[in-house]
Parts: sequence; C-alpha cells; structure tokens
Amino acid sequence: MNAVDPEQFFLNVKQVATRYGVSTDTIWRWKNQGEFPRPVKVSNGCTRWRLADLIAHEATLQACFLTEFAFG
Repeated sequence: MNAVDPEQFFLNVKQVATRYGVSTDTIWRWKNQGEFPRPVKVSNGCTRWRLADLIAHEATLQACFLTEFAFG
C-alpha cells in the first residue's frame, strides 16, 4: 500500500470536523476567526483542507496532560 502524500490529500469539512472531534460549525468558526488553516477552494461550493496544512497546524498546538485524577 502506498503512503498518503499530505501535500496532495484533501479533506472536506465533515472529515476535518471528525478529525478534531468537533462540529462542522466549529470548523467554520475557527476558520473565520483566523485560528485555523485556510481551506482551498476547489470550485464553487467545494472547499477542502490540505492534510499537510492540518498536520502543520497540529504541531503548533499545546497539549494538556492529566497527571492526577481523583473520583469523588
């Protein structure tokens, strides 16, 4: 099986929302607020995000790790 080239692989808004575990409305809001990679307009009514841009964006995000959890 060939590896996917992130530069040539594009995701639609539903796929992007699934990737981040959020709604499609959230993806559009992040995009409009300038907090998210710019999509590529393929044609009228057809917008996609380049996988490479999403991966680069993810590399800039801070992670929060839970070190202790107590029930009760």
